[in-house]
Amino acid sequence: MVDLQQQVLRTDVSGMPLEWIGYQHAVRLITLGQVSYSLGRTLYRIHGGVNALSGVQSMVEVNAIVATVGHHPHEQLFSPKYSPPLSNKALFRRDQSLCLYCGEQFPNFMLSRDHVKPISQGGRDTWKNVVTACKRCNNHKAGRTPEQAGMQLLAIPFVPTHAEYVYLQGRRILADQMDFLLAHFPRNSVLRQRVEGGQKLLA
Repeated sequence: MVDLQQQVLRTDVSGMPLEWIGYQHAVRLITLGQVSYSLGRTLYRIHGGVNALSGVQSMVEVNAIVATVGHHPHEQLFSPKYSPPLSNKALFRRDQSLCLYCGEQFPNFMLSRDHVKPISQGGRDTWKNVVTACKRCNNHKAGRTPEQAGMQLLAIPFVPTHAEYVYLQGRRILADQMDFLLAHFPRNSVLRQRVEGGQKLLA
């Protein structure tokens, strides 16, 4: 049975990962001639109407990765200074749903965004100043720094690149999509080490 929730990875014509799209969006891009080439396994075969003259039914194949014509209009996304939007969903995935104070893994509803340097002390709501924390540890730390609270931070927060952010936004990433994304991670990427080595953050 076809999983219509499976996401398609859209890239620009140079192969730079851009975003995840649904099959309907992908079909629209293909029929409008906006797809330059496709990669990966065939995810969907969408059947359309029957040609009155030929009697042939139209069909559109959607692959796991589609490269759309043109380059991304926002080149700053790929600048070393680029910082993607910060969300709890992406943050928790970056930190593998682990509390970076007690080291335990929790379901998302038991996690929270902790500011390493509290906002009340001049800290900012940025990737480099936030970590995943269970609600119990966050409440205990309160408006203090880890040092002031006598708590050890178990990993250093970092800013994901755009390709890493696309990975963090994915729901169920297929092997060919993951290989494609990994090729765009920096060589020294913390996420690359975790994905390729199957490592837990605190292993």
